[in-house]
Amino acid sequence: MRYLCFVKMDETDAHPPKALMDAMGEHVGEAIANGMFVDGGGLYGKAEAVEFRVRAGNLTVTDGPYAEAKEVIGGWSICSFATEEEARAEGQKMAELHMTHWPEWEGAIEIRRIAEADEAPEGV
Repeated sequence: MRYLCFVKMDETDAHPPKALMDAMGEHVGEAIANGMFVDGGGLYGKAEAVEFRVRAGNLTVTDGPYAEAKEVIGGWSICSFATEEEARAEGQKMAELHMTHWPEWEGAIEIRRIAEADEAPEGV
């Protein structure tokens, strides 16, 4: 099963220490070697984003930055896990790496299963 993993945080604090980057590099290297990591990367900031929103039949296009955004997605990855428990363990590992190597960091790790072509997720 494939999962999309997000790192969400306050963009004004988006300067991770070298210790975290080194630990993440090692972790991702191991995940590549064992076939868990499919793809991933960091994202440019919200100042370079464009949002296309449909509301009440109207389309609004808004260029970033967005003053109302408190947390933004700063990084993402697509990973493959055999079970939901493995996906949850990865989310916890990512959060623990941030806590250990960037103690003042505040944010969230979100993991969501990707619906495959032959599946239709319920409730969407």
